[in-house]
Amino acid sequence: MANLQPVLLSGGSGTRLWPLSREAYPKQFLPLAGDDTMVQATWRRVAELADRAPIVVANEEHRFLVAEQLRQVDAPVPAIVLEPVGRNTAPAIAAAALQAMAAGDDPLLLVLPSDHVVRDVAGFQRAVRQAIPAAEAGALVTFGIVPDAPETGFGYIQADAGEGLRKVLRFVEKPDAATAQAYLDAGGYYWNSGMFLFRASRFIEELAQFRPDIVDAVRAAHAAAKHDGDFIRLDKEAFASSPSDSIDYAVMEKTGHAMVLPVDIGWNDVGSWSALWDVAERDGDGNAHHGDVIAVDSRNSYAYAQRLVALVGLDDIVVVETDDAVLVARKDRVQDVKQVVAQLKQDQRSQAILHREVHRPWGSYDSVDMGSRHQVKRIKVKPGAKLSLQSHNHRAEHWIVVKGTARVTRDNDVFELFENQSTYIPIGAKHRLENPGKDLLELVEVQSGDYLGEDDIVRYSDIYGRSE
Repeated sequence: MANLQPVLLSGGSGTRLWPLSREAYPKQFLPLAGDDTMVQATWRRVAELADRAPIVVANEEHRFLVAEQLRQVDAPVPAIVLEPVGRNTAPAIAAAALQAMAAGDDPLLLVLPSDHVVRDVAGFQRAVRQAIPAAEAGALVTFGIVPDAPETGFGYIQADAGEGLRKVLRFVEKPDAATAQAYLDAGGYYWNSGMFLFRASRFIEELAQFRPDIVDAVRAAHAAAKHDGDFIRLDKEAFASSPSDSIDYAVMEKTGHAMVLPVDIGWNDVGSWSALWDVAERDGDGNAHHGDVIAVDSRNSYAYAQRLVALVGLDDIVVVETDDAVLVARKDRVQDVKQVVAQLKQDQRSQAILHREVHRPWGSYDSVDMGSRHQVKRIKVKPGAKLSLQSHNHRAEHWIVVKGTARVTRDNDVFELFENQSTYIPIGAKHRLENPGKDLLELVEVQSGDYLGEDDIVRYSDIYGRSE
């Protein structure tokens, strides 16, 4: 097998799957099409092919989510390249290629979005193996999806005549319905999957030919990167100076070395709720359900429920219910969910960014009740994890241990609390919560004061690099 290194692109925000996918916890970290999250499923799909640990390109804010989710599926320790700002796929892949070559190697990079579904994993693996010789010889290979419908939501690739791997004639934009049907009727057109295979140096060579400004900026960002364990923090100023461009526009549409391998592997980019309905198991009435759902006289609908949801007399409807938001949409209008997210951002509402349960490197907190001068949270702390040493200027806190053992620092005192025990943190007290045990720590926190915002935190030290 070739010296193959997977590159998992994990920078997306997944706004079209709101309210389940949100900016701080987007769709690649959710179990949308099985028990694994989508980034976990992406790694499992390629693990058998990989000769090297993966390189993951991720948003700075998602670094601990990526690391923890890959650890859960026993992925070898990845190099996690952190983008300080989003600059689209060409700079992201360039950063991965430079990281892959940093030790003097020049592996084949199998570049995969981390939020797609592939049902035929064996077929995918066969396709990668089939494409390896061309990539080793210098080609930039992409995988075209054999279309089964005149889809207007994807770009297309026109391939040269023949069978198997062949030269790319052109890339075309997302077509209108009539053009998509014409592509389907003509044959030789394939959906652009966003999956690529090429040698690291070849991608940099081609990108340098067509977009030297991107290569220069990313080289500078990588050269000045700070290494923090498995995290490679690209220099913000240098990376931000890179133009934002996709790999298609920057390289694949211009190079004379692009080749495409048509594949039929049960691929779906899960770019909308209707796409998730497409890949889900459905009952005899065409309904796909996740969670506690009762459907009466309803057809071809999708429901995702965290509590009991009942559908009565509904056809072609999507219902998504979470702790703090409900989406109800016609299945043929779910692409417009992004307009809802835009409105939420314009109104500066937290539901665009955060779920009610907010994940942190040490665990999570869930705001279960809030009034003008109080807030109640359920807090979970992972074994061995600790929060920052901090204080608050406007609120006091009461902690009640529900499960596990808590080690508490309060000014000069350090003590442990066990189940059903509690303590009080006055306004201004320096304090820290940690879990010294091997089991999850769960507690209830009651905050009281004249301001309860998350920005009322003064951090003095923090093992996750967040201290001020």
